[in-house]
Amino acid sequence: MNLAVQILIALVLGAIVGIILNITSPALFEKLDSFLFSPLGTIFLNLIKMLIVPLVFFSISVGVANIGDPKKLGRIGAKTMIFFLITTAIAIIIGITLALIFKPGEAGTFKTDGLSYEATKAPPASETLLGIIPANPIEAMASGAMLQIIFFALFIGLGLSFLGEKTASVQRFFEQANELMMFLVTLVMKVAPFGTFGLIASAVGSQGWSALKAMLLYMVVVLAALAVHFFVIYGGAIKLLAKRNPLQVWKVYIPALTVAFSTSSSSATLPVGMEIAQKKLGVPKSISSFVQPLGATINMDGTAIMQGVATIFIAQVFGVELTLPQMAMVVLTAVLASIGTAAVPGAGLIMLAMVLESVGLPVEGIALIIGVDRLLDMTRTMANSTGDLTCALYVTESEKNKGVTFNDKDVADSSSQV
Repeated sequence: MNLAVQILIALVLGAIVGIILNITSPALFEKLDSFLFSPLGTIFLNLIKMLIVPLVFFSISVGVANIGDPKKLGRIGAKTMIFFLITTAIAIIIGITLALIFKPGEAGTFKTDGLSYEATKAPPASETLLGIIPANPIEAMASGAMLQIIFFALFIGLGLSFLGEKTASVQRFFEQANELMMFLVTLVMKVAPFGTFGLIASAVGSQGWSALKAMLLYMVVVLAALAVHFFVIYGGAIKLLAKRNPLQVWKVYIPALTVAFSTSSSSATLPVGMEIAQKKLGVPKSISSFVQPLGATINMDGTAIMQGVATIFIAQVFGVELTLPQMAMVVLTAVLASIGTAAVPGAGLIMLAMVLESVGLPVEGIALIIGVDRLLDMTRTMANSTGDLTCALYVTESEKNKGVTFNDKDVADSSSQV
C-alpha cells in the first residue's frame, strides 16, 4: 500500500472516529484528544516544522545559485509574482460571485448581538517591505520569519552564483545539505498516516455537527468556490500553460494535498510538495526551490476565496448591500493584503479584518465564522499548495519555451515525470 493511500485511509478514519466520539461520548473524546489525537498530530507537525527553515534556506540558496543568470532569476521572479497576484484576484472574484448567487447570509437567523472580535492590526506595507531585510539572519531563522529567510537565501545564492569556482566547495556543501533535508522529509513522511489520523480526529471531534449545522450553506459556498478554482483555474493553467495532464499531476500530488488538509499549514506542506515536484513531476530544483517556498509565504488563493465569501456573508447578515465599487475595493484590498500580511501569524483573519474595514463592515462579524474556520482552513490550504505547484509547472514550461536548458543535476529523472 503506497503512502498516499495510507494517508487517505488515516484521514477518513480520523474523521469517522472524531465525529462518532463527539456525538456519542464527548467526555471520552476529550480524554483521547489529550492523550492520543493531539499528541500524534503535534509530533508529526513538529517533525515537519523542524525541517522547514533549513530546507527553505538551503533549497533557495542552491536554486538561485543554479539559475546563475540574474536576468533569468528576475524573469522567473516576475512570472511567479504575476501568476500569484492574478490567481489571487480571480479567486476572490469567484468567492464573491458564488456568495452573491447563493446568499449564505440570508439562509438563516444569526444572532449579531454581543458579537466581539479583537482584530489584530497588520503592520503598514512600508514596514513589511523594510522588514524583509533581516538585521540578524540567525534571529530570523530562530523565529521562523520566512520572508527574511527567503531574502537572505536569495542573497547567498546570488553570491555563490557570482563567485563561481571560488565557492564551489560551499555550493557543494549547500547541495549536500539540501539533499539531506529532502531525505529527512522522506523519513518524516513514514509517520504521516498516524499524524493525519490524530489531526483530523482532533479537529472534527472538537467541532461536532451542531457547530457545523448553522453555518452549513456558508461552508458549502466556500467549498464550491474552492472546487471551481481548483478544477477550472488550476486545471486550466496546468493544461494550457504547463502543458501537463491535470488529473495525472493531481494524482501524483495527493500526498502533499493530504498533508495540507490535515495540517492546515502551507509551510508544513512545503517539504512534501517540493519533494514531489522535483522527484516525480520533473520541476527543476532551481525553479521548485524558488517558486514553492515563495508561494507558501505569499500565495493565498484559498484564503482569498474565504475572504470573498465571508465579506458578502457578513454583509448579508448585517443587511448591508455592497456596491460594485465596494466589491472592487474588496478584491484590491485582499490582493494587496496577501503580500502585506505574508509574514504575520494568523494572516488569513488579519486580511479579512482589513477587507471588512475597507468597505465599512463590522469586524465583529468575523466571530460568526470562526467556529468553522478551522475545518475550512484545511481545504483552502490544499488550494494554496496546489497553486504553488501550478506556478512552478508553468514557470518550468515557459522557461523551456525560451530555449533555457538546465543542468543534469538540476532536473529530476525524466522517467518519473508526468
